[in-house]
Amino acid sequence: MTAPLRVGVIGCANIAVRRMLPAFASSGDTELVAVASRDPDKAQRVAERFDCRPVHGYEQLLAQDDIDAVYVPLPAALRPRWVEAALRAGRHVLAEKPVSTEHARTGDLFGLAASRGLVLMENVMFVHHRRHEAVRHLISDGALGELRSFHAAFTIPPLADSDIRYQPELGGGALMDVGIYPLRAALHLLGPELDLIGACLVRGAGRQVDTSGAALLHTPGGVTAQITFGMEHTYRSAYALRGSEGCLTVDRAFTPPADDVPVIGLHRGAKTEEIRLEPHDQVAATAAAFAAAARAGTPPDTRDTLRQSELLDEMSRTGPGARIAALVRQEAS
Repeated sequence: MTAPLRVGVIGCANIAVRRMLPAFASSGDTELVAVASRDPDKAQRVAERFDCRPVHGYEQLLAQDDIDAVYVPLPAALRPRWVEAALRAGRHVLAEKPVSTEHARTGDLFGLAASRGLVLMENVMFVHHRRHEAVRHLISDGALGELRSFHAAFTIPPLADSDIRYQPELGGGALMDVGIYPLRAALHLLGPELDLIGACLVRGAGRQVDTSGAALLHTPGGVTAQITFGMEHTYRSAYALRGSEGCLTVDRAFTPPADDVPVIGLHRGAKTEEIRLEPHDQVAATAAAFAAAARAGTPPDTRDTLRQSELLDEMSRTGPGARIAALVRQEAS
C-alpha cells in the first residue's frame, strides 16, 4: 500500500478551511499533518477541527521534517513568495489560483519546481470534474458539428467591504478572483492556442480594483470565446458551446457541490437532451490528482496554466488605466 502524501498548510484562508482541509483530512491519498498561521490561536482552532498539528508561522511549517507537500491558499499577492519558499525547502506545492499575478513570475516558479524535480500544481478544481471530460468527448464525437463559439460566465454577489478581494495590495480584483474560471474553461475546452482579441475591466464606484469584466478570444481555427466575470452581480456559473449542428450547455459549471447531479444540455434543432452523469467530488479529485503527481514525481501538463498567466497579463493591461477610468466615470455618473 502506498503511503499517503503528508501535507502541511500555509494559512487558514476560507477556501482552505471550507474545502481543501476537509478533502486532505478525509482522503486516503493524503495525510493532513499541520496547519500554520501567523495567529497562533487561529492555527490552534483550525488544527483541533481537523485533528492535525498547529504551527505558529509559515517559516516554522516549512521547517517541519514530516511534511512532503505544502498547500498555499494565501492572498494572490503573497502567494509567490511562499510557493518559492516551499519549493526551495524541497516540498511539492499545491497553490491557489493564480500561482502568481504576473506571467514572468509564474514561469519562474514552474521552472524552479522542474529544476528541483518537484510538483507545482495550480488549484483549479473544476478541471478535475468528470463532466468536462464528457463535454470534450461530445465535441470530439461531432455532437455539435463544427465548433463555432464558446461563451462562459462566472459572477458572484457583492462581498463584504472588508473582503481581501477588494484590496489591490493583496492582488484583489474580479479578473484574478473570478475571471480565471471562464478563462480556464476556454483553455481547457479549446486548447492553449487561444489568443486575446480584446478585454474590458470595470471598476465599480468607490472600489480600488476591477469588479467586473469581459474578454473576447479566438483559436487559430476561428472559434471565438467570449467570457464575462464579476463580483458584484447575481450568481452565475455556466458555459455554452455552439457548433454548426447543435449547442451544448453546462450550468453550475465551476463550483458544484459534491452531491450535485451533473447535467449536460444537448440542443439540436427542436430537440433537447439532458445527459445526466454520476455526482463527482471535484475537491477530492483535485487532492487525489495532486497526491498522485507528487508521489510519481510527474507534474501535470502546465500548458493551460502558463497560457492562462500570459492571457491574464494581457487582460490586466486594460487597467487600471484610461479605459477603466472612463468606465468608472460612466458608472458613477
